[in-house]
Amino acid sequence: MTTGTTIRGRVMDYGLNFTLKSLREQVYDYLRLQMNEGKIRAGTFLNLNEISKDLGMSRTPLRDALFQLESEGFVTIYPRRGVVVNALTLEKIRNIYEILGGLESAVIVLVALRFRDSDADVMEKCNVQMRKALDQNNYSAFYEENLKFHNVYLNMSDNTEMLHYIKILKERLYDFPRNKTYVKEWEMHSLDEHKAMIDLLRKEDFNGAADYIRDVHWSFSVQERFIRKYYFARHSELDISEEGQSN
Repeated sequence: MTTGTTIRGRVMDYGLNFTLKSLREQVYDYLRLQMNEGKIRAGTFLNLNEISKDLGMSRTPLRDALFQLESEGFVTIYPRRGVVVNALTLEKIRNIYEILGGLESAVIVLVALRFRDSDADVMEKCNVQMRKALDQNNYSAFYEENLKFHNVYLNMSDNTEMLHYIKILKERLYDFPRNKTYVKEWEMHSLDEHKAMIDLLRKEDFNGAADYIRDVHWSFSVQERFIRKYYFARHSELDISEEGQSN
């Protein structure tokens, strides 16, 4: 695990803005990074004494960070037993897809009057970059461009609470930990779905775009075969590994 000295070094490396974070926020960021990198695995109990010692902090900010992680669904706190890292089950993924579909479709309708052709142009550029990333077997770039694509319309919303909830749910899906492999057929389907969304938005068919996002793009039943392969297949059964990017 990372030592307290290294953590303090990171604070200095990130500059002044990072030093303004509270101890709770620093512990939260540390635990999320450990989860994202797969160093803290789903289904395991956290060694709170070891974490507190490694960070060089008292149990209070650690406890506060764990309360936040529990509220976001990353861990479960069991009184007198400990803190376990929650696993993503098929049922949880189904629930997250249903929520994201409902929220993103609602945003499309709510921001319809703000949406312009130039916004569709940005989404199209993101889709082009996503295709290039696939050609290069670069999942990290694909992931970042995918977030940018959806954020074009999401960031038009003034509902910061909803946007935060959407962000957390996507992190539950994609950063727990960040998978180093992906299902290329799924990503190709996503590009086609993005194009369909852009076409509807250019036609100013915002209700149609909202329905498509809810009933296709974020539909668990439509995406289930890919979900099962991505989350539950053996590593050797997945299509692409970033280790092979240079090939």
